[in-house]
Amino acid sequence: MTIRLYDTSARQIRDFAPLTPGCVSIYLCGATVQSAPHIGHIRSGLNFDILRRWFAYRGYDVTFIRNVTDIDDKIIKKSAEQERPWWAIGYENERAFNNGYDALGCLPPTYEPRATGHVPEMIEMMRGLIERGHAYEADGNVYFDVRSFPEYLELSNQDLDELRQPSGEGETGKRDPRDFAMWKAAKPGEPSWETPWGRGRPGWHLECSAMAHKYLGSAFDIHGGGLDLVFPHHENEIAQAKAYGDDFATYWVHNAWVTMAGEKMSKSLGNSVLVSEMVKHWRPIVLRYYLGTPHYRSMIEYSEEALREAESAFARIEGFMQRVTEKAGETPEPATEVPPAFAEAMDDDLGVPQALAVIHTTVRQGNSALAADDKEAAVARVAEVRAMLGVLGLDPYDPHWAGEADRGEDLHGAVDTLVRLVLDQREAARSRKDWATADAIRDQLQQSGLVVEDSPTGPRWTLGPR
Repeated sequence: MTIRLYDTSARQIRDFAPLTPGCVSIYLCGATVQSAPHIGHIRSGLNFDILRRWFAYRGYDVTFIRNVTDIDDKIIKKSAEQERPWWAIGYENERAFNNGYDALGCLPPTYEPRATGHVPEMIEMMRGLIERGHAYEADGNVYFDVRSFPEYLELSNQDLDELRQPSGEGETGKRDPRDFAMWKAAKPGEPSWETPWGRGRPGWHLECSAMAHKYLGSAFDIHGGGLDLVFPHHENEIAQAKAYGDDFATYWVHNAWVTMAGEKMSKSLGNSVLVSEMVKHWRPIVLRYYLGTPHYRSMIEYSEEALREAESAFARIEGFMQRVTEKAGETPEPATEVPPAFAEAMDDDLGVPQALAVIHTTVRQGNSALAADDKEAAVARVAEVRAMLGVLGLDPYDPHWAGEADRGEDLHGAVDTLVRLVLDQREAARSRKDWATADAIRDQLQQSGLVVEDSPTGPRWTLGPR
């Protein structure tokens, strides 16, 4: 089956047809590094990590570019407020983003270019646009003439005559208030670079057009980013790139937000949940499950209750895998192929929720095999589960999660020793037919968050829902 994706520009799901057979090129708008990331920031990187993994599973050679915007108005403002160099703030937060991506198991991009490293490419693009009559210089600024590009606003489906795009500070000399800045004239105390039109710094939109051209050429397959980037950022990227002569992106894929109380999670609203804090209280693999398993085009309303539900759901998968591993005496290897129903769901616009349902069905089948003492069938189901979880970056036996597993095993061992003492008391009560005491011990353990199961080999315990 062909991979199909929702294309924002076409407003429909389309069959994916790569520009180069067997290859896929992806440009993802990455971090603007004025502050540390919250889980809303990381969701975009995680969603496209899953997309990338699925393309790789389907046999594609993937080139994945995720840029870093290390100069913009917000970073300069933070620099003034904190009395620190702009580049120090940018680098500190770039590392925080990469730590967040790594903590949640995102594969590193093929290349991760910084905006400030590509000023020559930006100058070249501006020069070409001015020569073609699509841009002009005024007061040291360089603006894009939106009326020179008839396709402007086709991505966001807006009417140019109704558009209101306010100018930023210092953006003087515009021929039309809707024209946008590609280059901003230097201001005292701010970083700047020399250009044929005077010293200044790049505009946000120009950075991505220039970097996409450098690393992926004049045409590439997929441009991705958050839904909030459709306008003005992606609309302006398209205008610059196509007016310059590039075909640019064939497909536009956008992920939805993480919200709190119905509002987009953002630093400005003060409702963000920093990744660095979240991983102190929740296992990173559980956070990945929570953020990565809803459909990428669906909003996630953040709540601790939803996180606890995700934790319980993943614990059921993990517990099944552990029980089979114990019975088999070794960890089953992943299957070479995922089940057809899982593949069908993933091919259909990255249908992770439907794919996850296949995982849980397979877990139930495996548990039934365990109950029937069918070791071979149980091992086969774990192999399938590992293959499916691997595509989602959620296989707890993957080396990436090894450190987390080691810490968990150390804690599990300590708790197991304590719980065994209590279970021994329960077994003693059962042996003397003191059922009331045995049931009371079991109930107390359940109130503590532990589930006790009586099996032919004796009682065993697992963590229940929080």
